Amino acid sequence: MMTITFRGTGDAMGVPRVYCDCEICSESRAGGVNRRYRSLVQLEAADFGTMMIDCGPDWGKQMEAAGLRFVNRILVTHAHFDHIGGLPEWADACRWLGVKGEAYAPAEVLTEITQRFPWLGRNITFIPIDQPSYFGSWDVSAWKVNHGKNGYAYAFRFDQRESGVSWAYCSDSIGLTEEQQKPLYGLELLVLGTSFYKENFPYETRSVYDVTEALERLPVWKPKRTLFTHLSHDIDLRKTYSIPAHAAFASTGLEVSVGE
Repeated sequence: MMTITFRGTGDAMGVPRVYCDCEICSESRAGGVNRRYRSLVQLEAADFGTMMIDCGPDWGKQMEAAGLRFVNRILVTHAHFDHIGGLPEWADACRWLGVKGEAYAPAEVLTEITQRFPWLGRNITFIPIDQPSYFGSWDVSAWKVNHGKNGYAYAFRFDQRESGVSWAYCSDSIGLTEEQQKPLYGLELLVLGTSFYKENFPYETRSVYDVTEALERLPVWKPKRTLFTHLSHDIDLRKTYSIPAHAAFASTGLEVSVGE
């Protein structure tokens, strides 16, 4: 069995926005339920230990909040700052503890990371994951997805060999092609990025699905359960939204389990 813990559920700017006095930002600034660090999940399984997906600029705060002092393996979806801004801090932890961390991502993502932070290789081993990889009883595969005006990202699918259970993490995507949608069919759990409930900016300026668009896709993909993450200051967790019972917004500290 794998336990997935949401350590961050925010979009690129997090919540609150430093410049914003909207109701949601004000509530989160006062320590409310809408306080959101940048998106990151922690994975735990008896047969491979602890792993995280992404390492944004809030990584240190997220580790402190979780009572964690170290993690030695991280999957990276893409090289945007809100997903890799914490890598130097992680590398420094590796240096002080004398442990070399392992960062897994497709080769083109690793190239971008090492070009931006060329010194990280002293304390982190970068391992390409262009082909399916194996962690304990789970097969992990990455595939490229459209990220709108922001280019591309990768999503990860986890398949447990014994049970046949599958789940996927797709935090930054919009306008997926038919080919890019194939790994999302028939999942036990889908974690999908949706920054706004209904995003009214021109489509060509956008980079992530909104909730209404995601809800149109769920009957096609047919996941048993969906959790929305990468949430902006448009989403108010105190509010009741018109979404089906098998879908919900992820919140900080939420734990879910998949597999056997």
